[in-house]
Amino acid sequence: MTTVSRGLDSQGYIEREGSLGRIQDAFRPVVAAARDRVADVFGKRLDSAYLYGSVPRGTARVHRSDLDLLLVLREEPNEADRADARAVSAAVDKEFTEVDGVGILLLSRARVLSEHETYDHGWFLACLCTPLLGADLAEFLPRYRPDGRLARETNGDLAALLPSWRERLDAAAATGDDAALRALCRTVSRRLVRTGFTLVMPRWHGWTGELAEMAEVFGRYYPEWADRMRTAAAVAYEPVADPGVPRELVESLGPWLAAEYTARHGIKTPGPWG
Repeated sequence: MTTVSRGLDSQGYIEREGSLGRIQDAFRPVVAAARDRVADVFGKRLDSAYLYGSVPRGTARVHRSDLDLLLVLREEPNEADRADARAVSAAVDKEFTEVDGVGILLLSRARVLSEHETYDHGWFLACLCTPLLGADLAEFLPRYRPDGRLARETNGDLAALLPSWRERLDAAAATGDDAALRALCRTVSRRLVRTGFTLVMPRWHGWTGELAEMAEVFGRYYPEWADRMRTAAAVAYEPVADPGVPRELVESLGPWLAAEYTARHGIKTPGPWG
């Protein structure tokens, strides 16, 4: 395979993706409203806030893409914090049709900066998140290369996720909850594509945040699974309410990918947060 340096700096470290300057005009009011609501609702509980995903990368699609935020709190998130996050998400999503959902991830400062999370949520913050509010915690984290250690600690837990995905699919299908099915389809397919990409990332020697490109890179190394991974990327962009689509991915691609990942990179190191 040809060695590439996509997404890396001149020293081979992963470059931080996204910036506030790349946000398209259509999404600027959404981001401003989310920023203001987060500041108002969380106040002194908030250490820092970040954007991630297609909006700060400048690749979001109006009415199709969701808005993703990471909130780092001064203390470990509790149920009240999670309820406030859900309320902020619902309010911004209701106000702005430009986005198809608003997701908020809550973590504590201690967790993000812990040794156990250095190559998981620490890497996520430092390389995939764009600062929005507060001081940037990336200054306390190392620089990262696309190596096997990073692959293991970011996505080496796929096998543990499969049973819960099956249960959630069964529950959503039983109730006919189309919104829940689409959300789960998006969650499952995104994770499978990203896991497939990080499986081959050390061999490709580069980084990309775009799901379609991740699927194509994966397919170069595992052509027999390329079509299924392209399907996963497609429904990650356009999630469907048909439970058969994510179920087929969970039952076919999922177990093979988990086994191959474990063989290549090992299992993610257990820690106090799971």
